Amino acid sequence: MKSQDQNAPRLTRQDTRDIYEDLRIKLTMAGFRQGAKMKPADLRVAYGCSANTIREVLFRLSTVGLVLFEDQRGFRASPASPQRQHDLTTFRITLEQEGATQSMVRGGIEWEARLTAAHHKLLHIETQIRNTGEIEPILIPWCRAEWEFHETLVSACDSPFLIRTFQSIYDQFRQQLVSKERNYGYFPGNVSEHQRIVETALTKDADALRAAIHDHLKRNLRSDQPAVMSSSM
Repeated sequence: MKSQDQNAPRLTRQDTRDIYEDLRIKLTMAGFRQGAKMKPADLRVAYGCSANTIREVLFRLSTVGLVLFEDQRGFRASPASPQRQHDLTTFRITLEQEGATQSMVRGGIEWEARLTAAHHKLLHIETQIRNTGEIEPILIPWCRAEWEFHETLVSACDSPFLIRTFQSIYDQFRQQLVSKERNYGYFPGNVSEHQRIVETALTKDADALRAAIHDHLKRNLRSDQPAVMSSSM
């Protein structure tokens, strides 16, 4: 008799990549509670693949900090903790400040246009959330617009390594914050804070841009930990 894994359809590399991306999105958009068990036997049914394929994907997600693997206990979504949130916020501030100021210098008019467009899209969605008080119906578009804005901010820094590292830290940061209990990480002050980031970037005021990024994220830092510098690296 064939095992369940033997009966499962064979997946191509593209299929595996799609599963990875789908799980990554769910892990950063409240699809799994922080610390929740992720059982390959259950996920293989949802994705129509073998449990081994799911294990491979979960191991890959563990290398970017979104999944935790423990012997005898298996896989689970990375848990939330005040210290982890503080550490991720600290690294995100540092990377975003450096990437944004370098992009401001190197990006030129095309970067400015892309940043303005990304901000306009995010502003439209955040204004709708502020007016209706409802996040869940547009959670996915909002999360995507949030990422597009902040990714565009650092996109012209001319450092692929910084951008890759920033995405990893950003994903883990969002995983910590985005939950129903925390209003999916939405904060009404985001609208004015994003506006300030754009304005300081377009006026090419590096110190003000660093301060705007710091002020946008500082609410996620622990008050009993050393402060993150907002004006210089």
